[in-house]
Amino acid sequence: MRISGIIWLDEIIDKLEVKHAIQPHEVAEVLEGAPWFRLSEQGHRPGENVYAAFDQTTAGRYLIVFFVYKQDKRALVISAREMTARERTTYERR
Repeated sequence: MRISGIIWLDEIIDKLEVKHAIQPHEVAEVLEGAPWFRLSEQGHRPGENVYAAFDQTTAGRYLIVFFVYKQDKRALVISAREMTARERTTYERR
């Protein structure tokens, strides 16, 4: 999967900072790096599904970023959080 850009909504940026203590630059690191992608759910619009991107930031945090993969290849970020221990184990084994 190739991501050509990131779409940010102000309320999502606020939620990530307040609820999950994740900064936008950390999300960008995950999406712009070489993450492991997984289909999370079918989208409400054809061709726009929800995916999860798993990767480690340069600061060492293991994050999952949930996003809608738009038809123009941009990612609309909808959430992000730290991986659970089980998710991290699966990520490291891939």
